[in-house]
Amino acid sequence: MSVKIAERMDRMAPSGIRKVNEKALAMERTGEKVIHFELGRPDFDTPEYIKEAACRALAEGKVHYTSNYGTMELRQAIADKLNRENHIDYKTSEILVTVGLSEAVFAVLAAILNEGDEILVPDPVWLNYVNVPNLLGAVPVTYNLKEETGFQIDFDEIRAKITPKTRAVVIVTPNNPTGGVLTEDVLKELADIAVSNDLMVLADEVYERLIYDGEKHISIASLPGMKERTFTLNGMSKAYAMDGWRLGYVAAPESYIVTMNKFHQHNTTCAPSFVQAAAAAALTDEGDEVNEMVKEYKRRRDCAVKAINEIPGLSCRCPKGAFYIFINCKALNRSCEELADYFLEEAKIALVPGNVFGPGGEGYLRMSFANSYENVAEGCRRLKEAVEKILK
Repeated sequence: MSVKIAERMDRMAPSGIRKVNEKALAMERTGEKVIHFELGRPDFDTPEYIKEAACRALAEGKVHYTSNYGTMELRQAIADKLNRENHIDYKTSEILVTVGLSEAVFAVLAAILNEGDEILVPDPVWLNYVNVPNLLGAVPVTYNLKEETGFQIDFDEIRAKITPKTRAVVIVTPNNPTGGVLTEDVLKELADIAVSNDLMVLADEVYERLIYDGEKHISIASLPGMKERTFTLNGMSKAYAMDGWRLGYVAAPESYIVTMNKFHQHNTTCAPSFVQAAAAAALTDEGDEVNEMVKEYKRRRDCAVKAINEIPGLSCRCPKGAFYIFINCKALNRSCEELADYFLEEAKIALVPGNVFGPGGEGYLRMSFANSYENVAEGCRRLKEAVEKILK
């Protein structure tokens, strides 16, 4: 029989990150030794105290469905964390536990976007914020994050792009792929715009713990008048090296949580029970594990930034958050896709073309320094040699 695929699927782009990863894995199967800088996942193991909590939950028989909203233990731990660290007074009824941040994004957008609605989305950005609105029949309207402004928001552009159809604005801070962190002044101005135009804000804060150089993460929901119009999105994957555990959450006004739960009920039912127990332990029993990981990320970042900026034809800003470097490769006069292919094949280093994250990423390559210090140093050495061959 003929293959019959819904037309809406044409509105979703496949993952450009995974395209690079699959090619790198295929090369490894032939014996090549590839250094992976493409995936946005911690290379650290999940801390032992978290794994032990999961094992206890399994031993205690916590293997059945939980409330769709999540266990009360975990929702309370999340609410306490948001109150303590982010200065937002959330109640357990304002928390929805999801299967990863990806599901949280889908649940929020499905709850608030009608067909034809517009949503302001950064460019470059993790493309779920473009793909999901497209799938829902809404319209993602991009605003530019430019290197020359430190990847901050241009408010003249934002104001010019707001129309009667604009429903919400997305911010990702710290940002994937740029590593930029939105400043307090920028967040306050965006909050004023959101209030005056009655916009909702999706605040992706999954990299909030990965901050360097004394930079400060501020949750926009903590600003006056913003909690009632903000969806605070977060998860356990980046800070706690729990990417494979698939545990995310969204905090929002209770009426939205009830609505999002309808999507969640029919999509995944609930996050795994023993994973929820582990996540609660992660938030309540943490010692110095995350801080130690951040110190090592900074050591790798410093190594890579110095090395990249010494390579003729390449340059980069020093990222203030996350574990990505957005490498400016415009001087090499090749498309970022051509360069990513070249560096993978020639130097055996996997980098992501910047245009995977939107048109504003053309001329850039994303490097994840969530790899060992030794691999970061070796990868930069290979990168230098490969660029020198281009410039000969």
